[in-house]
Amino acid sequence: MTSLNDREKAFENKFAHDQEMKFKAEARANKLLGLWAAEKMGISGDDADAYAKTVVIADFEEAGHEDVFRKVRGDFDAKNIAVSDEEIRAKMLELAHIAIEQIQAE
Repeated sequence: MTSLNDREKAFENKFAHDQEMKFKAEARANKLLGLWAAEKMGISGDDADAYAKTVVIADFEEAGHEDVFRKVRGDFDAKNIAVSDEEIRAKMLELAHIAIEQIQAE
């Protein structure tokens, strides 16, 4: 019975680890997206870092990535930055892959 309990505990630990890695990768991707968007809007330095944090925080509004998309889209619209929805979504996907690679390399 002990080996069954050990296997169950190992699966629970792996699941928890995988969830933590997923969370870290999503947060990293959102930060990278925020930095990219900040650059597009002419924001740099500490202000760019602060803006990137607002993008990360936007992801806590609802499940999925639409909240992040709406945040960046709305900010671009407010500043009259000509970036298409498709470009934002493509950048989100690209940065998600980069974030995963960065997290796995740590």
